[in-house]
Amino acid sequence: MKNYFVIAFFILTYLTACSEPKSTKEKSRKTNDEINSLSKPIDSIKTGADQTEKYLPLLKGKRIGMVVNLTSIIANETSVDSLLKLGIKIEKIFGPEHGFRGKASAGISVADDVDAETGIKIISLYGKHSTPTKEDLQDIDVMIFDIQDVGVRFYTYINTLQHVMEACANNNKPLIILDRPNPNGYLIDGPILDPKFKSGIGLQAIPIAHGLTIGEYAQMLNGEGWLKDNVKCDITVIKVANYRHNMDYVLPVKPSPNLNTQQSIMLYPTTCLFEGTYLNHGRGTQFPFTVVGAPYLKGIFYFSFTPKSIKGMAETPIFQDQVCFGLDLRTVDIAKIKKSKQLQLQWLMELYKKSPKKADFFNTKLSNQMGVIERLVGVGDFRKQIEEGKTEQEIRASWEPGLSKYKQMRKKYLLYK
Repeated sequence: MKNYFVIAFFILTYLTACSEPKSTKEKSRKTNDEINSLSKPIDSIKTGADQTEKYLPLLKGKRIGMVVNLTSIIANETSVDSLLKLGIKIEKIFGPEHGFRGKASAGISVADDVDAETGIKIISLYGKHSTPTKEDLQDIDVMIFDIQDVGVRFYTYINTLQHVMEACANNNKPLIILDRPNPNGYLIDGPILDPKFKSGIGLQAIPIAHGLTIGEYAQMLNGEGWLKDNVKCDITVIKVANYRHNMDYVLPVKPSPNLNTQQSIMLYPTTCLFEGTYLNHGRGTQFPFTVVGAPYLKGIFYFSFTPKSIKGMAETPIFQDQVCFGLDLRTVDIAKIKKSKQLQLQWLMELYKKSPKKADFFNTKLSNQMGVIERLVGVGDFRKQIEEGKTEQEIRASWEPGLSKYKQMRKKYLLYK
C-alpha cells in the first residue's frame, strides 16, 4: 500500500510541473541567464593590451612610440618587452608621472633617460615638458597609449593622455589606445571643475570621479572639442573584452607607488581630498590613502600611526616621525560604498567638526600645499561649505545641475554598459 502512495506522489508532482505556465518558465530562465551574465568571472576580462591579435597588424613594419608605465603589461610581462619579442620596432618610450618603471615619488620631476633593460630612449612627460614635441615624434609612425587609470580627475594620467593626443593630432600621428578597466568605473560624482581652478591635477570640466575608461575619455576629449585649438586626434581604441562599468576589477599591478592596495584604489576618489588639508592621509606609511590623522587629534581619536620617510613613496611626509591620531579606513566595506555610488564626504566633515585647529584645517601652506583643496575638488565654495557646517545634502545640491548634465553627456562616449 505504501508503494501506491509513493507512485501517486510522483505522478502528482510531474503533472504539476507540466502544468506550470510557459511564461513563468521563460521568466525563470531569463532571470537565471541574467544572473549568470552578471556573475561572469573577473578573469574573463581581457584588457586591450592582452588582445594582441587586434592591433599587431597595425604595428608591423612601423616605428612605434609607447606611452607606458609599470601598469602596462601583457599577461605578466611589460607590454614593451612583450611587443619587442613579437618583432615590433619600438623607437621610444614616453614616461608619465612616476616614470616608466614607476620608481619616482608623486610630484617629483622625471628626467629623460635610457631604459637599462631594453636600451630604448625614454622621453619624460613629467619633467621639462608634458607634451611630446615635433622632434620627439619625427621618427615615430604610430603611437600607443597603454596606462592604467583609476577614474578620477586629479589622477594625472588623463592629462598625459590629453597632451599626447594633442601632439599626435598636430603631427599627423595615429594613436592606438589599449584600453583597461576603470576600477572605480561605477562612480560618477563630485562637482564639475570650474575653469578658474584648472591645474596639473585637473584640466577639463568633469566631476571628481568621471566613470570612464581611458578609451572612453579619449573619445570625450575629441568629441567635446577639448583638445587645444579644437584639433582632432586619429584614435583607435582596442576595447576591453567582457567588461562592464559596475564590475569589480582587482588591478594586477599597483598603478602608482602610493596606491599600493585595492582598498587604497577604491578609497582614493574620496581620501585624496585630504591632500588639501592639514592632515596626513597615510603618506609615509605602507597604507597610504586608507588612514588619516594628525598629532593634534590626540585624545579625540584613538587610532594612531607614525609617518616615516619612505624612498619612492614619500620622502618628506607631513608630520614625519610624529604620532598621528585619526581614522583607520582599511576595513571600510567597499561593497557598501559601491552601493551608495557616492564620494564619502562624511569622513572629512567629521574630522573638521572634531578638529581643535579649525583655522588651520585647510591651511595647507603648513604642509607646503597652499590652495590644494580648491584644485582637488575643482570649485571655490567647498572649503566655505565645510567651515559653515553645511549638510552633505546641501553640498551635493550645489553640484547640480552640472553633475547631471555631465552624466547625460557621458553616455555619448561609452564603449561599455
